[in-house]
Amino acid sequence: MPTPTTRELIVEQADALFYEGGYEATSFAEIAAALGISRGNFYHHFKTKDDILDAVITRRVEKTRVLLDGWQAEAIDPRARILSFIRLVIANRAKIMAFGCPVGTLASELAKLDHAAQDRAAEIFGLFRDWLACQFRALGAGERSEALALHLLVWSQGVAVMASALRDETIIHREVEGIEHWLATLTDLAPAQ
Repeated sequence: MPTPTTRELIVEQADALFYEGGYEATSFAEIAAALGISRGNFYHHFKTKDDILDAVITRRVEKTRVLLDGWQAEAIDPRARILSFIRLVIANRAKIMAFGCPVGTLASELAKLDHAAQDRAAEIFGLFRDWLACQFRALGAGERSEALALHLLVWSQGVAVMASALRDETIIHREVEGIEHWLATLTDLAPAQ
């Protein structure tokens, strides 16, 4: 694996700091200090905070595509692929409890700020929605596929918000179990007549 460039390290660190502390609250100085680089070196790679945000969103989009491609390749059955998405909340429960969902927190913060990048951040939800809709179509849900995908996204975001707000891991386990049960009960996924 090649050694990451300074630019890549800045984006990785900014991504972590934006997630843990928020985009607006994170400064150039904090990112540079966390990496132990000079501000001059930092400014050589990024002129504005919005430039960093753009790179962070691009990184998250790329990582999401890799994740979805991996789930697609790992499981032949679309139901098993959907379960991979559902169980992501369990796998990331410690970070979700501490900071919320990385996609949801950034999209929400940028929406509150009425930031020009809010649509780009929400694009990640679009990737998940489209991928989930494809899985539901493969299960035979037809025209209901997008509605089912959006329902699952909304449910998982609610789980992340409540688990983070209440700092209660049992919410995650109970709700993931409920989502798994819901998916198992979707036996008649033929398109509605």
